[in-house]
Amino acid sequence: MTFIRYFKAARRLAGYSLLLVLLANPAAALIEYTEGQRETIVELIGHLETRHYAGLPYGDELSSEHLDNYILTLDRGKMYFSAADIASFEKYRLVMDDELARGRLDAGFDIFNRFQKRLEERLEALVENLPDMVAALDFDRDEYYLLDVDELDWAQSSQELDDRWRKQVKNQVLSLKLADKPQDEIAPTLVKRYSNQLKRVRQYNSQDVFQIYANALAELYDPHTNYLSPRRSENFNINMSLSLEGIGAVLQTEDEYTKVARLVAKGPADKQGELQPSDRIVAVAQGTDGEFEDVIGWRLDEVVQLIRGPKDSTVRLQVIPAKAKTTDQRKVITIVRNKVKLEEQSAQKKILEIPNGEEAVRVGVITIPAFYIDFEAMRRGDKDYKSTTRDVKRLLRELEQDNIDGLVVDLRNNGGGSLQEANELTGLFIEYGPTVQIRHSSRRVWRDGKRLKSDYYEGPLVVLVNRLSASASEIFAGAIQDYQRGIVVGDRSFGKGTVQTLIPLTEGQLKITESKFYRISGESTQHRGVVPDVAFPTLYDVEEIGESALDHALNWDQINPVRHRSYDDLSTLLPALNNQFHERSEGNPDFVFLEDQIELAQETRRLRELPLNEQARIALRDSQEERALLIENKRRRAQGEEPLASLDELDDSEEDTAQETASDAEEEDALQLAAGDEDEADDVLLLEAGHVLADALLLKQQRFAVHNNADSAAAVDHGNP
Repeated sequence: MTFIRYFKAARRLAGYSLLLVLLANPAAALIEYTEGQRETIVELIGHLETRHYAGLPYGDELSSEHLDNYILTLDRGKMYFSAADIASFEKYRLVMDDELARGRLDAGFDIFNRFQKRLEERLEALVENLPDMVAALDFDRDEYYLLDVDELDWAQSSQELDDRWRKQVKNQVLSLKLADKPQDEIAPTLVKRYSNQLKRVRQYNSQDVFQIYANALAELYDPHTNYLSPRRSENFNINMSLSLEGIGAVLQTEDEYTKVARLVAKGPADKQGELQPSDRIVAVAQGTDGEFEDVIGWRLDEVVQLIRGPKDSTVRLQVIPAKAKTTDQRKVITIVRNKVKLEEQSAQKKILEIPNGEEAVRVGVITIPAFYIDFEAMRRGDKDYKSTTRDVKRLLRELEQDNIDGLVVDLRNNGGGSLQEANELTGLFIEYGPTVQIRHSSRRVWRDGKRLKSDYYEGPLVVLVNRLSASASEIFAGAIQDYQRGIVVGDRSFGKGTVQTLIPLTEGQLKITESKFYRISGESTQHRGVVPDVAFPTLYDVEEIGESALDHALNWDQINPVRHRSYDDLSTLLPALNNQFHERSEGNPDFVFLEDQIELAQETRRLRELPLNEQARIALRDSQEERALLIENKRRRAQGEEPLASLDELDDSEEDTAQETASDAEEEDALQLAAGDEDEADDVLLLEAGHVLADALLLKQQRFAVHNNADSAAAVDHGNP
């Protein structure tokens, strides 16, 4: 399947704030805070000041940042507040810290009530006037829609705001037109969308306002510190369950869209194979023939409620693919809901045959989707309780019986999990020693790892990571790298090196960062992640994905290293391994294809505006498709395949393959196929990891032979008079 990532041109579509996905009160009444919220905010500030790792006092400086962050959270697109509104909020800049310490939430609720008024006025006008507005749009006019809203100033007049909204609507109409929406359905579709948003706006309540106001402060400490309202706390606890029924996708809000943050490994969406991270869900339908419900601008929990459902039921998602050239492109994905089971996230194994001269190197591969452990079974004394380390130990034993020459541990897309399992897993590859250092906000440091000497796998080892490898994955990969026990290849990892704790409050909970992870080298995994020894082309936009892409992320730093053993001198092999990788990738059509796609994605990400002239917009779309087609056909010619006349042929081919796979699954063991037994020859990155391991084996053999020859020569010289 191709990996064409086009511009995230609409990722900052101005027009709706984050709050359009929340609930609210009737418009006539001002929303007021409660006594419970007064107590909660005092508790929250106390914990942030005393228990957060950063140790920041909530004073005038943070109060100023809190005001700015709160206003932008409400109106990031700068489509509702005017410059005059913003000026009137200045009186709160240096007093919010004093007020909140006394349980006074007036500033936050006053600003919100102004925002709600502006929001309702705008949506009411749109619903009333949109058909005439759409009819009056001139698509021959040369003008542009700004993508980067950070470049916008607050509007100086209502006329300036009106013009921003005209361009917003024009962009939406143009997107629907280019997505082949019938002309007579466009205005009704938008009216329905705005009507739904208005309905939700009129249902705001104090819990929603308090949550936004509190989080505008909490996230200034770091992006993983959040206030969870009673309702969000309930959803958070549900999401931690191992038996959720749904599609197995983690969703987040990005402006007016519901975006796929990641897929739960081996969940229904992951097995189905079409839904991808960064896809944006724009409509949801129930069953195989239910009517689609437009969810643009909905609150996240309501979209989740539509997508969730009982096992064996069907949900259809209309998405803008992450690789789409514009927001005009839509795709329908059908997924059968199921339970997301712990067992289906288990480690898996396979063997790759890597050509190496006349012989092939047998490379074992163990894929680990998550660091899991069945704590409940372990506590009740179940001898067969399930865990990552237990599964990997069994798979490793089986692979050794199959006479593998080396091992690749595949941690791509592994977002972490149990710290205990990260430590235990490292213990399968070292004799003994520390794995990780943890520093608390009190600055106390403790170490964890393998305390007793025992047998371990001593064969050649490569660890494959990517940008979505995070937390526990980074602890394991970093330890293997620091011990020089194996070679880390792939992409720089996510960079989440922090530990969170849940603290109950009078209302809801506070998820707070209390500690940081450090490698035994003393380096933090925070922000920088684990840097691979052999770097593959990055598949992800580092400006959008990773800890370094998050606002207010804690900095990278160092503490004292821990004395530890080096199992090899792998650093001496790295220059040669990197040279061989680059030589091989230059002649590999799949790698050239990947690099061409990355270059195209980088070019399109640099776009700062979209044309609102219809012909110019079509020309932009066509030029992107032409570039993508050239890249695809370049790969096909290099592999001796017939070139395509258009990208539509590629889409048809992928749909046919998907249908054939579904048919095979009905005739064969459906569960096994659905679990994603990937024996795909086109996983170029995994194959390349195998080649790096084979190269390392050969280099070590050559080094050993040279060493032995030198010793033999020295012995002969010594024996001669």
